[in-house]
Amino acid sequence: MHRTALTLLLALVAASALPAQDIPTNDPVIRRIYEEGMRNSQASKLAQTLMDSIGPRLTGSPQNRSANDWLVKTYKSWGIDARNEQYGTWRDWTRGQSRVELVTPRARTLEATMLAWSPPTPRAGVAGEVVIIPPASVTKDSAGFTRWLGTVRGKVVMISFPQPTCRPDSSWARWATPPWDSTMHAQRDSAMREWRTRIPATVANGRTIAAKLEDAGAAAIVTNSWSRGWGVDKIFLARTNRIATFDVSCEDYGLLARLAENGQHPTVRAYAEATLAPKESPVYNTVATVRGKELPDEYVMLSAHLDSWDGASGATDNGTGTIIMLEAMRILRAAYPNPRRTIVAGHWSGEEEGDIGSAAFATDHPEIIRGMQVLLNQDNGTGEIDTVRSVGFLDAPASFTRWMSRMPADISRGVYVDMPGYAHDESTDSDAFACREAPAFFLNSSDWDYNDYTWHTNRDTWDKISWDAVKKNATLIAMLAYEASEDPQKVSRARRVPPPDHAPPTCDTPPRSWAEVTRGR
Repeated sequence: MHRTALTLLLALVAASALPAQDIPTNDPVIRRIYEEGMRNSQASKLAQTLMDSIGPRLTGSPQNRSANDWLVKTYKSWGIDARNEQYGTWRDWTRGQSRVELVTPRARTLEATMLAWSPPTPRAGVAGEVVIIPPASVTKDSAGFTRWLGTVRGKVVMISFPQPTCRPDSSWARWATPPWDSTMHAQRDSAMREWRTRIPATVANGRTIAAKLEDAGAAAIVTNSWSRGWGVDKIFLARTNRIATFDVSCEDYGLLARLAENGQHPTVRAYAEATLAPKESPVYNTVATVRGKELPDEYVMLSAHLDSWDGASGATDNGTGTIIMLEAMRILRAAYPNPRRTIVAGHWSGEEEGDIGSAAFATDHPEIIRGMQVLLNQDNGTGEIDTVRSVGFLDAPASFTRWMSRMPADISRGVYVDMPGYAHDESTDSDAFACREAPAFFLNSSDWDYNDYTWHTNRDTWDKISWDAVKKNATLIAMLAYEASEDPQKVSRARRVPPPDHAPPTCDTPPRSWAEVTRGR
Protein backbone atom coordinates (compact mmCIF):
# COMPACT_ATOMS: atom_id res chain seq x y z
CA MET A 1 0.00 0.00 0.00
CA HIS A 2 1.26 3.50 -0.79
CA ARG A 3 2.63 5.30 2.29
CA THR A 4 0.20 8.23 1.91
CA ALA A 5 -2.79 5.92 1.65
CA LEU A 6 -1.59 3.90 4.65
CA THR A 7 -1.16 7.07 6.70
CA LEU A 8 -4.68 8.21 5.77
CA LEU A 9 -6.16 4.80 6.69
CA LEU A 10 -4.45 4.81 10.08
CA ALA A 11 -5.71 8.35 10.72
CA LEU A 12 -9.28 7.34 9.89
CA VAL A 13 -9.07 4.30 12.18
CA ALA A 14 -7.70 6.45 14.98
CA ALA A 15 -10.43 9.03 14.48
CA SER A 16 -13.14 6.38 14.54
CA ALA A 17 -11.82 5.11 17.86
CA LEU A 18 -11.77 8.50 19.54
CA PRO A 19 -15.38 8.54 20.77
CA ALA A 20 -15.00 5.19 22.52
CA GLN A 21 -11.87 6.43 24.30
CA ASP A 22 -13.66 9.64 25.27
CA ILE A 23 -16.54 8.09 27.25
CA PRO A 24 -15.62 8.76 30.90
CA THR A 25 -17.56 5.82 32.37
CA ASN A 26 -17.00 3.40 29.46
CA ASP A 27 -20.77 2.85 29.61
CA PRO A 28 -21.84 0.54 26.74
CA VAL A 29 -25.26 2.24 26.46
CA ILE A 30 -23.64 5.66 26.11
CA ARG A 31 -21.36 4.14 23.50
CA ARG A 32 -24.35 2.74 21.56
CA ILE A 33 -26.23 6.05 21.80
CA TYR A 34 -23.19 7.87 20.45
CA GLU A 35 -22.76 5.49 17.54
CA GLU A 36 -26.44 5.56 16.62
CA GLY A 37 -26.82 9.31 16.98
CA MET A 38 -23.57 10.55 15.49
CA ARG A 39 -22.92 7.91 12.81
CA ASN A 40 -26.41 6.73 11.79
CA SER A 41 -28.42 9.93 12.09
CA GLN A 42 -31.75 10.01 10.29
CA ALA A 43 -32.46 13.65 11.18
CA SER A 44 -31.99 15.19 7.74
CA LYS A 45 -34.17 12.63 6.01
CA LEU A 46 -36.93 12.92 8.61
CA ALA A 47 -36.82 16.71 8.46
CA GLN A 48 -37.09 16.79 4.68
CA THR A 49 -40.40 14.92 4.86
CA LEU A 50 -41.73 17.07 7.70
CA MET A 51 -40.71 20.47 6.37
CA ASP A 52 -40.79 20.08 2.58
CA SER A 53 -43.48 17.49 1.95
CA ILE A 54 -45.89 18.14 4.84
CA GLY A 55 -44.81 21.76 5.13
CA PRO A 56 -45.90 24.41 7.64
CA ARG A 57 -48.11 23.19 10.47
CA LEU A 58 -50.44 25.98 11.46
CA THR A 59 -52.66 24.92 14.36
CA GLY A 60 -55.89 23.53 12.95
CA SER A 61 -54.59 23.17 9.41
CA PRO A 62 -54.73 19.92 7.43
CA GLN A 63 -50.90 19.95 7.44
CA ASN A 64 -50.93 20.02 11.24
CA ARG A 65 -53.01 16.84 11.31
CA SER A 66 -50.87 15.29 8.54
CA ALA A 67 -47.83 15.87 10.74
CA ASN A 68 -49.62 14.26 13.70
CA ASP A 69 -50.40 11.19 11.59
CA TRP A 70 -46.89 11.04 10.11
CA LEU A 71 -45.34 11.05 13.58
CA VAL A 72 -47.57 8.19 14.74
CA LYS A 73 -46.76 6.17 11.62
CA THR A 74 -43.03 6.84 11.98
CA TYR A 75 -42.95 5.87 15.64
CA LYS A 76 -44.90 2.68 15.03
CA SER A 77 -42.51 1.71 12.21
CA TRP A 78 -39.78 1.71 14.88
CA GLY A 79 -41.84 -0.38 17.29
CA ILE A 80 -42.68 2.58 19.57
CA ASP A 81 -46.24 3.00 20.77
CA ALA A 82 -47.70 6.37 19.70
CA ARG A 83 -51.09 8.02 19.55
CA ASN A 84 -52.78 11.29 18.67
CA GLU A 85 -54.52 12.67 21.73
CA GLN A 86 -57.25 15.25 21.23
CA TYR A 87 -57.04 18.25 23.55
CA GLY A 88 -59.57 20.60 21.98
CA THR A 89 -61.10 21.92 18.77
CA TRP A 90 -60.04 24.50 16.21
CA ARG A 91 -61.27 26.02 12.97
CA ASP A 92 -59.33 24.63 10.04
CA TRP A 93 -57.76 27.23 7.78
CA THR A 94 -56.29 26.10 4.46
CA ARG A 95 -53.93 28.32 2.51
CA GLY A 96 -54.18 28.58 -1.27
CA GLN A 97 -52.35 30.76 -3.79
CA SER A 98 -51.93 34.48 -3.16
CA ARG A 99 -50.23 37.41 -4.83
CA VAL A 100 -50.21 41.19 -4.97
CA GLU A 101 -49.48 43.07 -8.20
CA LEU A 102 -48.62 46.74 -8.57
CA VAL A 103 -50.70 48.00 -11.51
CA THR A 104 -49.89 51.73 -11.60
CA PRO A 105 -47.78 53.80 -11.96
CA ARG A 106 -45.84 50.76 -13.25
CA ALA A 107 -46.24 47.01 -13.35
CA ARG A 108 -44.54 44.85 -10.76
CA THR A 109 -45.33 41.65 -8.89
CA LEU A 110 -44.77 42.47 -5.24
CA GLU A 111 -43.21 40.15 -2.69
CA ALA A 112 -46.24 39.55 -0.50
CA THR A 113 -47.75 36.81 1.66
CA MET A 114 -51.36 36.39 2.73
CA LEU A 115 -51.40 36.21 6.51
CA ALA A 116 -52.65 33.13 8.34
CA TRP A 117 -56.42 32.94 8.91
CA SER A 118 -57.00 35.75 6.42
CA PRO A 119 -60.30 35.53 4.52
CA PRO A 120 -60.02 35.08 0.74
CA THR A 121 -60.65 37.68 -1.91
CA PRO A 122 -63.27 37.20 -4.63
CA ARG A 123 -62.03 34.94 -7.44
CA ALA A 124 -61.14 37.98 -9.61
CA GLY A 125 -59.19 39.53 -6.73
CA VAL A 126 -59.63 43.05 -5.39
CA ALA A 127 -58.18 46.17 -6.95
CA GLY A 128 -57.81 49.61 -5.48
CA GLU A 129 -55.67 52.61 -4.79
CA VAL A 130 -53.13 52.16 -2.02
CA VAL A 131 -53.42 54.65 0.83
CA ILE A 132 -51.48 55.04 4.03
CA ILE A 133 -52.58 56.34 7.42
CA PRO A 134 -52.14 60.10 7.08
CA PRO A 135 -50.15 62.44 9.35
CA ALA A 136 -51.35 63.38 12.81
CA SER A 137 -52.68 66.69 11.50
CA VAL A 138 -55.47 64.60 9.95
CA THR A 139 -55.82 61.81 12.54
CA LYS A 140 -54.87 63.72 15.69
CA ASP A 141 -57.90 62.46 17.60
CA SER A 142 -60.62 59.83 17.31
CA ALA A 143 -62.88 62.24 15.43
CA GLY A 144 -60.17 62.96 12.88
CA PHE A 145 -59.44 59.28 12.47
CA THR A 146 -63.14 58.59 11.98
CA ARG A 147 -63.35 61.27 9.28
CA TRP A 148 -60.38 59.70 7.48
CA LEU A 149 -62.06 56.27 7.68
CA GLY A 150 -64.83 57.72 5.58
CA THR A 151 -62.38 57.99 2.66
CA VAL A 152 -61.06 54.40 2.58
CA ARG A 153 -63.96 52.53 0.97
CA GLY A 154 -62.57 50.41 -1.88
CA LYS A 155 -58.98 51.32 -0.97
CA VAL A 156 -56.04 49.08 -0.04
CA VAL A 157 -54.81 50.44 3.30
CA MET A 158 -51.27 50.35 4.69
CA ILE A 159 -51.21 50.17 8.50
CA SER A 160 -47.52 49.49 9.36
CA PHE A 161 -44.61 51.89 9.76
CA PRO A 162 -42.71 52.12 6.45
CA GLN A 163 -39.05 51.54 7.19
CA PRO A 164 -36.78 54.27 5.77
CA THR A 165 -34.07 51.65 5.15
CA CYS A 166 -34.35 47.90 4.65
CA ARG A 167 -30.60 47.45 5.00
CA PRO A 168 -29.88 45.55 8.25
CA ASP A 169 -28.27 47.50 11.07
CA SER A 170 -25.29 45.15 10.90
CA SER A 171 -24.65 46.28 7.32
CA TRP A 172 -24.85 49.95 8.31
CA ALA A 173 -22.45 49.33 11.19
CA ARG A 174 -19.99 47.60 8.87
CA TRP A 175 -20.01 50.00 5.92
CA ALA A 176 -21.15 53.43 7.09
CA THR A 177 -18.95 55.95 8.81
CA PRO A 178 -20.00 56.45 12.44
CA PRO A 179 -21.67 59.81 11.67
CA TRP A 180 -23.66 58.30 8.80
CA ASP A 181 -24.72 55.38 10.97
CA SER A 182 -25.79 57.71 13.78
CA THR A 183 -27.71 59.89 11.34
CA MET A 184 -29.61 56.88 9.95
CA HIS A 185 -30.64 55.75 13.44
CA ALA A 186 -31.70 59.25 14.45
CA GLN A 187 -33.77 59.72 11.31
CA ARG A 188 -35.43 56.33 11.67
CA ASP A 189 -36.24 56.92 15.33
CA SER A 190 -37.72 60.32 14.48
CA ALA A 191 -39.82 58.86 11.67
CA MET A 192 -41.09 56.08 13.94
CA ARG A 193 -42.09 58.59 16.62
CA GLU A 194 -43.95 60.61 14.01
CA TRP A 195 -45.74 57.47 12.77
CA ARG A 196 -47.00 56.69 16.25
CA THR A 197 -48.67 60.07 16.43
CA ARG A 198 -50.78 59.18 13.38
CA ILE A 199 -52.80 56.56 15.26
CA PRO A 200 -55.00 57.67 18.18
CA ALA A 201 -54.57 55.66 21.35
CA THR A 202 -58.18 54.52 21.14
CA VAL A 203 -57.44 52.53 17.95
CA ALA A 204 -53.72 51.70 18.44
CA ASN A 205 -54.42 47.99 18.82
CA GLY A 206 -53.93 46.19 15.51
CA ARG A 207 -57.22 44.33 15.82
CA THR A 208 -59.10 47.57 16.46
CA ILE A 209 -57.63 49.25 13.39
CA ALA A 210 -58.43 46.22 11.23
CA ALA A 211 -62.01 46.06 12.50
CA LYS A 212 -62.57 49.73 11.79
CA LEU A 213 -61.15 49.38 8.28
CA GLU A 214 -63.45 46.42 7.65
CA ASP A 215 -66.44 48.41 8.82
CA ALA A 216 -65.37 51.32 6.62
CA GLY A 217 -65.34 49.14 3.50
CA ALA A 218 -61.60 48.93 2.78
CA ALA A 219 -60.78 46.47 -0.02
CA ALA A 220 -57.72 44.93 1.67
CA ILE A 221 -55.05 45.61 4.28
CA VAL A 222 -51.29 45.47 3.79
CA THR A 223 -48.74 45.31 6.60
CA ASN A 224 -45.02 44.91 7.06
CA SER A 225 -43.30 43.15 9.96
CA TRP A 226 -39.66 43.50 8.98
CA SER A 227 -37.27 41.38 11.05
CA ARG A 228 -34.33 43.77 10.41
CA GLY A 229 -32.60 41.17 8.24
CA TRP A 230 -32.07 40.99 4.47
CA GLY A 231 -35.37 40.12 2.76
CA VAL A 232 -36.97 38.76 5.92
CA ASP A 233 -40.38 39.49 7.40
CA LYS A 234 -42.08 38.21 10.50
CA ILE A 235 -45.24 36.38 9.46
CA PHE A 236 -47.97 36.34 12.09
CA LEU A 237 -51.75 36.25 11.70
CA ALA A 238 -54.41 38.34 10.07
CA ARG A 239 -56.48 40.49 12.38
CA THR A 240 -59.41 40.65 9.98
CA ASN A 241 -62.54 38.60 9.50
CA ARG A 242 -63.95 39.94 6.21
CA ILE A 243 -61.12 41.43 4.12
CA ALA A 244 -57.82 39.87 3.08
CA THR A 245 -54.59 40.93 4.78
CA PHE A 246 -51.14 40.67 3.21
CA ASP A 247 -47.66 41.13 4.61
CA VAL A 248 -45.52 42.92 2.00
CA SER A 249 -41.72 42.79 2.06
CA CYS A 250 -39.88 45.72 3.60
CA GLU A 251 -38.63 46.87 0.21
CA ASP A 252 -41.96 46.67 -1.61
CA TYR A 253 -43.87 48.11 1.34
CA GLY A 254 -41.53 51.08 1.29
CA LEU A 255 -42.11 51.47 -2.45
CA LEU A 256 -45.89 51.60 -1.94
CA ALA A 257 -45.54 54.07 0.93
CA ARG A 258 -43.35 56.47 -1.03
CA LEU A 259 -45.68 56.38 -4.00
CA ALA A 260 -48.72 57.00 -1.78
CA GLU A 261 -47.14 59.77 0.28
CA ASN A 262 -45.85 61.58 -2.80
CA GLY A 263 -49.28 61.76 -4.41
CA GLN A 264 -48.46 59.24 -7.18
CA HIS A 265 -51.62 57.20 -6.51
CA PRO A 266 -50.35 53.60 -6.67
CA THR A 267 -52.95 50.94 -7.41
CA VAL A 268 -52.67 47.22 -6.81
CA ARG A 269 -54.62 44.07 -7.54
CA ALA A 270 -54.55 41.43 -4.81
CA TYR A 271 -55.58 37.76 -4.94
CA ALA A 272 -55.98 35.39 -2.03
CA GLU A 273 -57.29 31.83 -1.95
CA ALA A 274 -58.11 30.44 1.48
CA THR A 275 -60.72 28.32 3.20
CA LEU A 276 -61.79 28.75 6.80
CA ALA A 277 -63.97 25.89 7.97
CA PRO A 278 -67.39 26.95 9.28
CA LYS A 279 -67.10 24.70 12.33
CA GLU A 280 -64.35 23.64 14.67
CA SER A 281 -62.60 20.27 14.29
CA PRO A 282 -60.43 18.24 16.69
CA VAL A 283 -56.81 19.24 17.31
CA TYR A 284 -54.22 16.86 18.70
CA ASN A 285 -50.97 16.35 20.52
CA THR A 286 -48.90 13.39 19.40
CA VAL A 287 -47.54 11.30 22.27
CA ALA A 288 -45.04 8.41 22.00
CA THR A 289 -44.34 6.12 24.95
CA VAL A 290 -41.79 3.47 25.87
CA ARG A 291 -42.91 1.97 29.17
CA GLY A 292 -40.38 1.62 31.97
CA LYS A 293 -39.47 -1.85 33.18
CA GLU A 294 -38.76 -1.03 36.84
CA LEU A 295 -40.42 2.33 37.52
CA PRO A 296 -43.23 2.61 34.96
CA ASP A 297 -45.02 5.32 36.96
CA GLU A 298 -42.04 7.67 36.85
CA TYR A 299 -41.47 9.64 33.67
CA VAL A 300 -38.73 11.13 31.57
CA MET A 301 -40.33 13.42 28.98
CA LEU A 302 -38.98 14.79 25.71
CA SER A 303 -40.89 17.87 24.63
CA ALA A 304 -41.19 20.05 21.51
CA HIS A 305 -44.01 21.78 19.71
CA LEU A 306 -45.09 20.48 16.32
CA ASP A 307 -47.20 23.43 15.17
CA SER A 308 -45.70 26.44 13.40
CA TRP A 309 -46.54 29.64 11.61
CA ASP A 310 -47.01 29.09 7.93
CA GLY A 311 -45.13 31.90 6.20
CA ALA A 312 -42.39 29.37 5.39
CA SER A 313 -41.86 25.75 6.52
CA GLY A 314 -41.58 26.10 10.30
CA ALA A 315 -38.06 24.67 10.07
CA THR A 316 -36.30 26.18 13.08
CA ASP A 317 -39.53 26.98 14.93
CA ASN A 318 -39.99 24.30 15.74
CA GLY A 319 -39.29 21.64 13.15
CA THR A 320 -35.77 21.22 14.51
CA GLY A 321 -37.07 20.65 18.04
CA THR A 322 -39.59 18.13 16.69
CA ILE A 323 -36.89 16.26 14.77
CA ILE A 324 -34.47 16.33 17.73
CA MET A 325 -37.02 14.62 19.98
CA LEU A 326 -38.13 12.19 17.26
CA GLU A 327 -34.52 11.26 16.47
CA ALA A 328 -33.67 10.96 20.18
CA MET A 329 -36.50 8.45 20.60
CA ARG A 330 -35.24 6.50 17.58
CA ILE A 331 -31.74 6.43 19.07
CA LEU A 332 -33.07 5.27 22.45
CA ARG A 333 -35.13 2.55 20.81
CA ALA A 334 -31.98 1.21 19.15
CA ALA A 335 -29.56 1.68 22.06
CA TYR A 336 -31.74 1.50 25.21
CA PRO A 337 -34.95 -0.40 24.39
CA ASN A 338 -35.82 -1.32 27.99
CA PRO A 339 -35.69 1.87 30.05
CA ARG A 340 -35.89 1.85 33.83
CA ARG A 341 -38.41 4.70 33.89
CA THR A 342 -41.11 5.37 31.28
CA ILE A 343 -39.89 7.63 28.47
CA VAL A 344 -42.51 9.83 26.78
CA ALA A 345 -42.16 12.18 23.83
CA GLY A 346 -44.74 14.96 23.59
CA HIS A 347 -45.18 16.76 20.26
CA TRP A 348 -47.49 19.64 21.07
CA SER A 349 -49.90 21.57 18.91
CA GLY A 350 -51.09 25.06 19.76
CA GLU A 351 -47.80 26.38 21.16
CA GLU A 352 -48.01 29.44 18.92
CA GLU A 353 -51.50 30.07 20.31
CA GLY A 354 -50.29 30.24 23.91
CA ASP A 355 -48.88 26.76 24.78
CA ILE A 356 -52.42 25.40 24.80
CA GLY A 357 -51.63 21.83 23.71
CA SER A 358 -48.96 21.21 26.34
CA ALA A 359 -51.02 22.99 29.01
CA ALA A 360 -54.02 20.79 28.21
CA PHE A 361 -51.85 17.66 28.40
CA ALA A 362 -50.42 18.72 31.76
CA THR A 363 -53.94 19.38 33.03
CA ASP A 364 -55.25 16.05 31.73
CA HIS A 365 -52.39 13.91 33.05
CA PRO A 366 -51.82 14.58 36.75
CA GLU A 367 -50.24 11.13 37.03
CA ILE A 368 -47.39 12.27 34.78
CA ILE A 369 -46.98 15.49 36.75
CA ARG A 370 -46.78 13.44 39.97
CA GLY A 371 -44.31 10.94 38.51
CA MET A 372 -42.13 13.37 36.56
CA GLN A 373 -38.41 12.71 36.85
CA VAL A 374 -37.47 15.35 34.28
CA LEU A 375 -38.85 17.05 31.16
CA LEU A 376 -36.46 18.25 28.43
CA ASN A 377 -37.92 20.88 26.10
CA GLN A 378 -36.28 22.41 23.01
CA ASP A 379 -37.85 25.25 21.05
CA ASN A 380 -35.54 27.80 19.49
CA GLY A 381 -33.71 27.00 16.35
CA THR A 382 -30.98 25.00 14.73
CA GLY A 383 -28.08 25.96 16.99
CA GLU A 384 -26.34 23.56 19.31
CA ILE A 385 -27.85 23.40 22.81
CA ASP A 386 -25.75 25.70 24.98
CA THR A 387 -27.80 26.33 28.14
CA VAL A 388 -30.03 24.33 30.45
CA ARG A 389 -32.47 26.75 32.06
CA SER A 390 -33.09 25.41 35.55
CA VAL A 391 -35.98 27.84 36.26
CA GLY A 392 -35.61 27.90 40.02
CA PHE A 393 -35.29 24.15 40.69
CA LEU A 394 -32.55 24.25 43.31
CA ASP A 395 -30.96 20.84 42.75
CA ALA A 396 -31.30 20.68 38.96
CA PRO A 397 -27.76 21.91 38.25
CA ALA A 398 -26.30 19.05 40.29
CA SER A 399 -28.39 16.46 38.44
CA PHE A 400 -27.53 17.78 34.98
CA THR A 401 -23.85 18.14 35.88
CA ARG A 402 -23.77 14.55 37.12
CA TRP A 403 -25.47 13.25 33.96
CA MET A 404 -23.27 15.20 31.59
CA SER A 405 -20.09 14.18 33.40
CA ARG A 406 -20.67 10.67 32.01
CA MET A 407 -20.92 11.79 28.38
CA PRO A 408 -18.27 12.14 25.69
CA ALA A 409 -16.71 15.59 25.82
CA ASP A 410 -17.77 16.45 22.27
CA ILE A 411 -21.42 16.01 23.31
CA SER A 412 -21.37 17.85 26.64
CA ARG A 413 -18.80 20.49 25.69
CA GLY A 414 -20.21 24.02 25.57
CA VAL A 415 -23.41 23.22 27.50
CA TYR A 416 -23.86 25.58 30.43
CA VAL A 417 -26.20 24.68 33.28
CA ASP A 418 -27.41 27.91 34.83
CA MET A 419 -27.73 28.40 38.54
CA PRO A 420 -31.32 28.01 39.67
CA GLY A 421 -31.97 31.69 40.30
CA TYR A 422 -35.70 32.27 40.47
CA ALA A 423 -38.52 30.57 38.65
CA HIS A 424 -39.31 32.55 35.51
CA ASP A 425 -41.45 32.30 32.41
CA GLU A 426 -39.71 31.01 29.28
CA SER A 427 -42.88 31.29 27.18
CA THR A 428 -42.57 27.78 25.84
CA ASP A 429 -44.13 24.37 26.48
CA SER A 430 -42.01 23.45 29.52
CA ASP A 431 -43.85 26.24 31.39
CA ALA A 432 -47.01 24.15 31.49
CA PHE A 433 -45.19 21.55 33.60
CA ALA A 434 -42.80 23.73 35.61
CA CYS A 435 -45.67 25.89 36.86
CA ARG A 436 -47.09 22.69 38.38
CA GLU A 437 -43.76 22.15 40.16
CA ALA A 438 -42.78 19.26 37.88
CA PRO A 439 -39.03 19.39 37.01
CA ALA A 440 -39.32 20.74 33.46
CA PHE A 441 -36.44 22.49 31.73
CA PHE A 442 -35.90 24.58 28.63
CA LEU A 443 -32.75 23.67 26.69
CA ASN A 444 -31.70 26.86 24.93
CA SER A 445 -29.80 26.83 21.62
CA SER A 446 -27.17 29.20 20.30
CA ASP A 447 -28.73 31.88 18.15
CA TRP A 448 -27.59 31.18 14.56
CA ASP A 449 -29.45 34.40 13.56
CA TYR A 450 -32.68 32.83 14.79
CA ASN A 451 -34.26 36.04 16.04
CA ASP A 452 -33.49 38.08 12.91
CA TYR A 453 -33.73 35.53 10.14
CA THR A 454 -35.82 32.46 10.93
CA TRP A 455 -38.07 32.91 13.98
CA HIS A 456 -41.64 33.40 12.66
CA THR A 457 -40.34 34.55 9.28
CA ASN A 458 -40.85 33.83 5.59
CA ARG A 459 -37.32 32.37 5.47
CA ASP A 460 -37.72 29.59 8.05
CA THR A 461 -36.95 26.72 5.68
CA TRP A 462 -35.10 23.39 5.62
CA ASP A 463 -31.93 24.88 4.13
CA LYS A 464 -31.32 27.01 7.28
CA ILE A 465 -30.65 23.95 9.41
CA SER A 466 -27.21 22.95 10.71
CA TRP A 467 -27.32 19.18 10.60
CA ASP A 468 -24.18 18.76 12.70
CA ALA A 469 -25.87 20.76 15.47
CA VAL A 470 -29.15 18.84 15.19
CA LYS A 471 -27.29 15.52 15.23
CA LYS A 472 -25.37 16.55 18.35
CA ASN A 473 -28.54 17.87 20.04
CA ALA A 474 -30.48 14.65 19.42
CA THR A 475 -27.59 12.61 20.80
CA LEU A 476 -27.34 14.86 23.87
CA ILE A 477 -31.09 14.56 24.52
CA ALA A 478 -30.94 10.78 24.17
CA MET A 479 -28.04 10.60 26.63
CA LEU A 480 -29.79 12.89 29.12
CA ALA A 481 -32.96 10.78 28.85
CA TYR A 482 -30.94 7.60 29.48
CA GLU A 483 -29.10 9.07 32.47
CA ALA A 484 -32.31 10.49 33.96
CA SER A 485 -34.10 7.17 33.47
CA GLU A 486 -31.35 5.17 35.19
CA ASP A 487 -30.52 7.66 37.95
CA PRO A 488 -31.23 6.16 41.39
CA GLN A 489 -31.93 9.70 42.64
CA LYS A 490 -35.16 11.55 41.95
CA VAL A 491 -34.77 15.09 40.70
CA SER A 492 -35.77 17.31 43.61
CA ARG A 493 -38.81 19.57 43.32
CA ALA A 494 -37.42 22.13 45.72
CA ARG A 495 -37.81 25.43 43.96
CA ARG A 496 -37.04 29.06 44.59
CA VAL A 497 -39.90 31.34 43.63
CA PRO A 498 -39.53 35.09 43.14
CA PRO A 499 -41.18 37.86 45.16
CA PRO A 500 -44.89 38.27 44.36
CA ASP A 501 -44.38 41.30 42.13
CA HIS A 502 -42.00 39.31 39.91
CA ALA A 503 -43.78 35.95 39.99
CA PRO A 504 -44.10 33.93 36.79
CA PRO A 505 -47.56 33.19 35.44
CA THR A 506 -49.57 30.63 37.35
CA CYS A 507 -51.06 27.55 35.73
CA ASP A 508 -54.19 28.99 34.24
CA THR A 509 -56.91 26.71 32.91
CA PRO A 510 -55.95 26.26 29.24
CA PRO A 511 -58.38 27.24 26.50
CA ARG A 512 -59.62 24.30 24.46
CA SER A 513 -61.08 25.89 21.34
CA TRP A 514 -60.68 28.44 18.57
CA ALA A 515 -63.55 30.43 20.06
CA GLU A 516 -61.84 30.75 23.43
CA VAL A 517 -58.44 31.69 22.04
CA THR A 518 -59.63 34.14 19.38
CA ARG A 519 -62.16 35.91 21.57
CA GLY A 520 -61.06 39.54 21.61
CA ARG A 521 -58.62 39.26 18.68
